[in-house]
Amino acid sequence: MGQVVDFIKGFFPKKKKKSKTNAEELRVDFRARYHQFKLLLNANNKSLEIMADIERALRLGQPFGMSFVKATCTAISVNVFQMIKNLAELGPGKHNELSDRFNGIQHNIDQLLTERKEVKDERLIIPLSSIDKEMADLVGSKMANLGEIKNKIKIQVPEGFSITSASYQKFMEHHDLQVEIERRFQSADLENMERLYTLSAEIQQLIIRSRPPEDLHEAIMNACRELEGLEGGEMRLAVRSSALGEDTAGTSFAGQYRTELNVSPEEIVEAYKEVIASKYSLTAITYRLNRGFRDADISMGVGCLVMLNAEAGGVIYSRNPVDLSDHSIFINSVWGLPESVVDGSVACDLFIVTREKPIRVIQKEIKVKEKKSIRRSQDGVSRIDLPRDMGELPSIDEAQACILAELAIKMEAYYTLPQDIEWAIDPDGTIYILQCRPLQQMETAKIALPEDMIRPDKKDVVVRGGITASQGAACGPVYLADTGVDILRFPKGAVLVVQQALPRWASLLNRAAAVVTEQGGFAGHLANIAREFGVPALFGVKGVRDQLNSGEIITVDAGGLTIYKGKIDSLLVESDIEKNLMQGSPVYDTLKQVSRHIVPLNLLDPDSPDFNPASCKTFHDITRFVHEKSVHEMFSFGKDHDFSERSSKQLFYKVPMQWWILNLDDGFNEEVKGKYVKLDNIASIPMLAFWDGFVAVPWDGPPAIDGKGFMSVVFRSTRDTALTPGLRSRYADRNYFMISRNYCNLNSRLGYHFSTMEALVSDRVNENYVGFQFKGGAADYQRRLKRALFIKEILEKFDFRVEVREDNLIARVEHHEKEYMKERLQILGYLTLHTRQLDMIMANDSEVRYYKAKIERDIRELLLSK
Repeated sequence: MGQVVDFIKGFFPKKKKKSKTNAEELRVDFRARYHQFKLLLNANNKSLEIMADIERALRLGQPFGMSFVKATCTAISVNVFQMIKNLAELGPGKHNELSDRFNGIQHNIDQLLTERKEVKDERLIIPLSSIDKEMADLVGSKMANLGEIKNKIKIQVPEGFSITSASYQKFMEHHDLQVEIERRFQSADLENMERLYTLSAEIQQLIIRSRPPEDLHEAIMNACRELEGLEGGEMRLAVRSSALGEDTAGTSFAGQYRTELNVSPEEIVEAYKEVIASKYSLTAITYRLNRGFRDADISMGVGCLVMLNAEAGGVIYSRNPVDLSDHSIFINSVWGLPESVVDGSVACDLFIVTREKPIRVIQKEIKVKEKKSIRRSQDGVSRIDLPRDMGELPSIDEAQACILAELAIKMEAYYTLPQDIEWAIDPDGTIYILQCRPLQQMETAKIALPEDMIRPDKKDVVVRGGITASQGAACGPVYLADTGVDILRFPKGAVLVVQQALPRWASLLNRAAAVVTEQGGFAGHLANIAREFGVPALFGVKGVRDQLNSGEIITVDAGGLTIYKGKIDSLLVESDIEKNLMQGSPVYDTLKQVSRHIVPLNLLDPDSPDFNPASCKTFHDITRFVHEKSVHEMFSFGKDHDFSERSSKQLFYKVPMQWWILNLDDGFNEEVKGKYVKLDNIASIPMLAFWDGFVAVPWDGPPAIDGKGFMSVVFRSTRDTALTPGLRSRYADRNYFMISRNYCNLNSRLGYHFSTMEALVSDRVNENYVGFQFKGGAADYQRRLKRALFIKEILEKFDFRVEVREDNLIARVEHHEKEYMKERLQILGYLTLHTRQLDMIMANDSEVRYYKAKIERDIRELLLSK
């Protein structure tokens, strides 16, 4: 990129000005300016790194929370403000309007970060008889769905009431809990599982120890008394989470929050606090983090339903969750309460029912059910042993299975989506619906093996069997997990092998390659989350833990119900495509919206009349403007003060182009008195590396131009006379280095081509960077764009991070050791000379192939010769 016209003239001899001060004062002044310039460069470099972090986060889909978004926005704001402040020191009073643009952009970002849903309905309690699906923002999707089923579809649901999201906000505001929680999250390392575990425990205790406001306490107790009157006497309650965002399509939050069963009215307030505190359980925090939910957006509604004394219960899937082509209805059932199905702790019966008339059971698998969950006489539930003869009996009969299937068909037709339904049957045979949410489905894994790919050998099989809880195949070392401590120790990329498919293991799914369990089915909470995350899961593999050793490499083929020893490449050909769980989430969308005020670069041409503060639409624009003007201010110092020590010197070298050099500090081996400086007096490491590449291979001259290419140049030149060769033009060969021993900034104009290179190269690896921008050409836009893409492809082969915006190329590489960075500068030196005028042959594919091969060959030889 080039410098503006108004200061270029100052680099050529003119009548000397009268010195305004003595030489020593000028030296002191220049050192102060150079200090501000270095601070500005440091802030600019940090700003560009932050922008790269933002783009990387949006592209890769790795989990990040609002603490990352807020910290990132704060960091970029601080550094851009620092640059404005430094420029004001270099050129006082010249760019005051930058502060207004900064404040305007900052205001837009602040608005996005502080957006929060307001609860307009302030009711604290709503009876289930008054709830429908339109009230999801007030009572949560779980209770909204139950209200819809009870009141609109007319299917049996236990009586109850909702403690609303307005109640939750009232509770949290009563003790300023939300402010304190946000403060703790902002300072926490969310990638440190041990720290996250401690943070979870601290916040939950903070909530549980807090007293609710008196009016909320009284409202809850009044609702209990009204429900007792409706039930005609003493009752017990199931107190369940119904958070905003829970039980929606694609984000079930299955098993992430606490449920308190068989609660007496006297204990309901304590149970309520336990449930809302579970918003900050380790599993819930990691789930929100992985799925990109903003903490402030998740208000906890709580559902209170009359507790059933269930004879049997379970889960219905109105379609096959692991095979989109299978439209059968799957019913999982156990004796007693359905919690044994969803927590994966008991083997459950499976009934597969056809949806075609007449509805009938087409397959059933009756398991030995060793346990049964029942209501206790006091609060809570118990899991009791079942006599073997009862455990071997079906928990429901085929007639009941068909009735359940009909209910599932009815609910699916109403919601127009496959459904995941929790149900229970009371002692008199009445079926109740306890929960209903969209079913998370997966496509059946279809792997097209190349002909030369070897299929798994039977001798590699460790074990076969189990149930496909989540499709796919994955490879990794075995990790045998038993207790909560293993959550802290679990390594990324391992295969999680556990006894039971308990919901607590869900916090590891973002790090696990696959999950294998001895107990559990595809209807449990862990199976649901595994399907959401796209993690292969093989459940119910009896005795598998005895057949695997911790640390050994295995391949889990969940769809094929097989575990192999070692890595089976033929099964992993499609496993490298990771699901981007963040994309489309609230946190992801917030960062994406914020990034529009930070990352885009609109100021591309410093010579444009629009290159001014008023045109800065983003923080990137401000950094571009400030950087350009800071270089101008540094070059102007020697000219403005008639101070030859800090005036630019012309490079004395056998090239036709003129190269002007400003020594910022220690860029020369010795001070230069006259107008010229020789190359052997240059001490700048990055400049010398760039120059090595620039002169390494003689330029063959411009490529032969075809008729269309020639006409393209003629047409553009007639539209812009500044491009016409032979005329005095702002596009003449002008090249300016600004250097110190470890720093170099180059603004180069060779013919119609403009480029900027900036580099810091030293023994401090973490500070090293090289930035490069390239624009221009005499051909039409399409050819210039193709040339930019041509250079992009070459630079990416040498590890540059490259972006092309219109015909403007921006490349960067950073944080590598000195010799590596010098090689990248040699590449840029070579390309600066040898890609000029290539835009004119970009429509000729054979010419493009020739020059691409030649350039890559030259670069390889250049690097090998060093």
